[in-house]
Amino acid sequence: MSTTSLTPTRLTPSKDWTRTDAPTGNLLWRAYLTEAKYESIRMLRSPAFGAPLIALPVVFYLFFGVLIAGGVKDPKVITGLFSGFAVMGVMGPAMFGFGAVLALERDQGLLRLKRALPMPPAANLLARMLMALLFGAIITSVMVACGLSLGHVPMDAGHSLRFALITIAGSVPFCGIGLFVGTVMKGQAAPAVANVVYLAMAYLGGLWFPLPKGAQWILQLSPAFHLNQLSLAAAGAASLGSPMVHVAVLVAVTLVFTVLAVRRLARVG
Repeated sequence: MSTTSLTPTRLTPSKDWTRTDAPTGNLLWRAYLTEAKYESIRMLRSPAFGAPLIALPVVFYLFFGVLIAGGVKDPKVITGLFSGFAVMGVMGPAMFGFGAVLALERDQGLLRLKRALPMPPAANLLARMLMALLFGAIITSVMVACGLSLGHVPMDAGHSLRFALITIAGSVPFCGIGLFVGTVMKGQAAPAVANVVYLAMAYLGGLWFPLPKGAQWILQLSPAFHLNQLSLAAAGAASLGSPMVHVAVLVAVTLVFTVLAVRRLARVG
């Protein structure tokens, strides 16, 4: 009787899962960047999301800041309208990209599915923030081009670059607010609530017209006011208050709303 000897075969896992030459940190960063890349592509390919957020602040600025106020020669008014509509523009993707979209995905179970995938827990939230920064960069670039060419905004190249960087980075606090709205509201209610909060911060922040003297204290309650003052200072225009105070308020808003939203996501999902 013959016997067959079985030689155990050693199975070698796929190289993608055994990259001993790459540290864990590189793999994590690649996961974060991959999620951010496809989140941005997904939103850019969604006309209902991207087109209005990019077009509305530019159209409003061209209509009110260039066409209607075209005869105004006061540099303070010209720069004030330009900065106000630019801040309005970067607020939109941060509020609606987090608030409305996140709430809808929570209702549909998509957020729970993403949390079950083998990816870093914070990758999805970081991807949304980078998506909002990308949209903010697009909007700010178009606004600067329109402001310099059509609005005759008195800014040189240095002021234009500083204005763009400050305004884009200033969208991060609104990401925190939008994240909080998206975690506490249902999908059907989130767009309306995000819109109310968005308009309230813009109007009460004095982005387009000054509030009455008796209501000036309300300005301090709006993060939009603090970002607008930093943007005006970056553009070389006169601004109100201390830049350090404005930065401190925006950092505090970011931390408070982000912590509250993350805690709720951990409890409720």
